[in-house]
Amino acid sequence: MKKSIGILAGMGPRSTSPFIELVLDQCQIQYGAKYDIDYPAIMIYSLPTPFYLDRPIDHDEMKKTIIKGLQHIEATGVNYIAMPCNSAHIYFNELKKEINIPILNIIDETIKKIGSNRKITIFATETTFNSGLYQEGISTSDNQFIFKDSWQERINTIIQMIKETRELYEIGFYWDELIKDAIETDVVDIIIACTDLSVLKNNFSDKINFIDSSQVLAESVVKEYLKY
Repeated sequence: MKKSIGILAGMGPRSTSPFIELVLDQCQIQYGAKYDIDYPAIMIYSLPTPFYLDRPIDHDEMKKTIIKGLQHIEATGVNYIAMPCNSAHIYFNELKKEINIPILNIIDETIKKIGSNRKITIFATETTFNSGLYQEGISTSDNQFIFKDSWQERINTIIQMIKETRELYEIGFYWDELIKDAIETDVVDIIIACTDLSVLKNNFSDKINFIDSSQVLAESVVKEYLKY
């Protein structure tokens, strides 16, 4: 049977299409895909989830929803699954027990890209931030984690604006101020640990290094595909 990739997306909904574009780009970069037939079969499931920025998350309900999504994709016969959502990965150890095929881990893959002796911050949802998973990875190799509490409120505002489909120029004002503040605080690397934020990474890319979890996961998706 032809190998195929499962993508459990929709978290948030507007991050799905940009992530698929990144995967297709990696097909061209990693193995020279040119014609339509060169690209992998991909089963994409955009899953609505009970995620909110302005209220507590019901973690039991969230896990149940994601598990149903994973099982739905597994039933299509894919070889493995990627979830372009950092927040979903706080349940990773529980999720992987509920299906019989591998799930790529966006957080583990992104942490592999971190150097040593760096001043690093993360831009993520509060759920991802409070899990401490990225901070744990950053603390290795003598890195320094930097974060201002005031940044989280601004990050939440930007994520909500993206979900509301505000114009990028409008969002850009808030993003630019946030990045300038990070630069002034001597941050060297910013991990974009929310797939909704990936569309903004080109702003200030000449002044600070972005480690985009969406980009990293897309690379890993195609690397895994080439193993089969």
